[in-house]
Order: sequence, then structure tokens, then C-alpha cells
Amino acid sequence: MLPHWSQDDLLINGVQLHYYRAGHGDKRPLVLVHGFSDNGLCWTPTARDLESEYDIIMPDMRGHGLSGRIQPGETVDMAADLAGLIRALGLNQPVICGHSMGAGITYEIGVRFPELARALVLEDPPWWLSRPDHPPLDQPDENLILKWARSLPGRTLEDLLVEYRTEHPTWPEDLVRPMCESKKQLDPTIVDMLANRMHSQEADWLTHIRNITHPMLIFAANPELGGIVTPEVVAKVRELNPKATIVNIPDVGHLIRFDNYTAFMDALRAFLKQIPS
Repeated sequence: MLPHWSQDDLLINGVQLHYYRAGHGDKRPLVLVHGFSDNGLCWTPTARDLESEYDIIMPDMRGHGLSGRIQPGETVDMAADLAGLIRALGLNQPVICGHSMGAGITYEIGVRFPELARALVLEDPPWWLSRPDHPPLDQPDENLILKWARSLPGRTLEDLLVEYRTEHPTWPEDLVRPMCESKKQLDPTIVDMLANRMHSQEADWLTHIRNITHPMLIFAANPELGGIVTPEVVAKVRELNPKATIVNIPDVGHLIRFDNYTAFMDALRAFLKQIPS
């Protein structure tokens, strides 16, 4: 965390939610929602580059980061958690931007709590037209990702740092370290819960997208490299909500902003400039 940023905890829906803040409430609010197995600080480069213009809030979602753990069988509603956080902080219609799992949460805010958001940004949301044969790389399932997530408590931070630096040599250190630290903070209980939810609601986005009236930016990547949003999904979005802005970044997979930060930020900045204050 940058020295001038702050962090705190709030009790939301009976659970402690931790959040980081790059601001003091005197600028337009921007909420950044991380993906599965990440934490709020995985948005560090984006927050650092936008903090002069925005009051940026980066929550650790339930079961992630320093937020509350999950009890087996517990009902978890991350969209309601995020809505509660926005209300508790008194944020005035923030732009909400989420990656993967966080994009799904962001979209649910637009559907269920539309009055809380000014605009929605979805980085490779978990949207399919039918159940995927092979779940995307950051979604837990009965496969290598589930095995990987369950192995994390037995791995050291040092091992993860070596692995990520080797596999992602272009990533800056202020991204590599939060990514690795977040893996050590992940609550193993959430893995099975999200795996079950992902397969029970894989097409739910189709039901409501035509009713979304917020300005909405959707990032898509290359499915052959691990991107979730396929050309067929893009076509369906254009059919059902032609006002949505769709940006395709073809040279990366699911970790769009991690692997092509410049392209991501250029598109995000252009979109944000169009949002009325």
C-alpha cells in the first residue's frame, strides 16, 4: 500500500470488510473490485495512476484479503456487501469497475442496486452463452484451478513471488507482490462456494442486460489465450444493449490489465472522460 493511502474495516451485513482508499472524499468516487483470489491492492497501479482525479476505494471482498472469513454453508452475497460498503462510506454514485468475479459483482450492482452507481466497467466478466467446457483461469472448479487454490495454504509467499516473477516478467513489482500476498490471504472455504455458484448462474447476465441504462464499458480479450468473453458473447451484448461500449484487447487473455496495462488504461481513461460528473 502506498504510504499516503489509508485502510480501514467496516461491519457490513454482519461481516468485516476491509478496504483501502486513495483519497479523502473530495473527488469523484471510483470503486475497484478485484477478481477471485486477488485483493483490493491488486488494483494498485490503476489507483496510483488515477488518484489525482478520483477518490478510489479498493475493497477486499468477503473471503479475500483482510476481510471476514466464510463459514461452511454460509450464504454469501458479495453484491449486497459492496452495496453496503458504498452506503456506509456515503459514496455518491461511484463509477464501479470490476475484474472477473469483481466484474460479476459490479454488474449485479447495476441490476439490483442501480441507484448506487454512475457507470459500470467490466473487465472480462464471467459471461457465457452456455456452460463452459473448461472454466476460465481465475474461476474455481473441479479441475486444476480448484487444486491450485487448495494448495495455496501450503505454499510460501517467497515461492509465489518467484513463480509470478518468472511467469510474468513484464509485471511491475507493485503488482506482483499484492498478487502473491492475496493468494496467501484467500479463504479456502470460498473456493467450492464460487465453483457451485458459477455453474448455477452462468447465463444470468442475459436476463437483465437490456435493462442496464448506466454507461457501461466491457473489456474483452482473446479466448484462445484464456479470455472469457467470446465474440459470440460480444455479439449478444451488442444485440441486447447496443449502447454498451466494448473494447477488445486481442493480444492478452483473462488478465487483461495485468498483461497490457497501457491498452487497458487508455480505454478506461477515454470512457471515464465521457461520464458526467
